[in-house]
Amino acid sequence: MSNTKRALMENACYHLLTRGNQKQRVFNSAKDHLAYLSLLRRFKRKYKFHIYAYCLMPNHVHLLGEIEDQTNLSNFMHDLNRAYAAYFNNTHNKVGHLWQGRFKSMIITKDKYLIDCINYIELNPLRAELVKQLSQYLWSSYSARALGKDDKIIEELSLV
Repeated sequence: MSNTKRALMENACYHLLTRGNQKQRVFNSAKDHLAYLSLLRRFKRKYKFHIYAYCLMPNHVHLLGEIEDQTNLSNFMHDLNRAYAAYFNNTHNKVGHLWQGRFKSMIITKDKYLIDCINYIELNPLRAELVKQLSQYLWSSYSARALGKDDKIIEELSLV
């Protein structure tokens, strides 16, 4: 069975979600998180993906941003997920699939819903009771976006 074609739209943002296979953990240590963030920096530059929010949860990842050439969205996620899976499998002496199927993508228009989506993404660690305060969670864009800590990942949001 072939996959349905992914919806793409100019001048829109995308909420991307990728989950560990069978909801397994994809981050076991700070080293894993840092490796993913390093790869994210690399591929966001390569594909000109402007990231406005992200959150690395123990078994899934949320990204929110826009890509200059929408036809590269799947290539961006493919390269990012493939590179991290290779790192993870090598580091943890694993084989096989790390990610569960295709990544999900939701089109987000540049209006109030975009801000709501950023808040939804960054509130994940609180909802999952991983921390008591968002500033304690090291693996999301919250500290960079809300507290001004430069993480070399997120970019200033333009609603134009």
